[in-house]
Amino acid sequence: MAFPIKVCAICSEEFELRPDKPGFANRCPECTAQESSEPAAKHRLTADELKAQKEVDAARRHAIRDLLYRKDS
Repeated sequence: MAFPIKVCAICSEEFELRPDKPGFANRCPECTAQESSEPAAKHRLTADELKAQKEVDAARRHAIRDLLYRKDS
């Protein structure tokens, strides 16, 4: 049984679409391997960014609390 021939969306090379091929159906195994080998870059927040984020979160919690428990008299 022959496997269908597809064209890679990244490099435009033809490849056989096999059932046990990892990755996307429109990418060749080489392009899929390159994408998975790239390290996931994590953005670390600085102390100033963490402080600013905490202040924003506190303001958001305060606003939500005021909306939920506001007494209309």
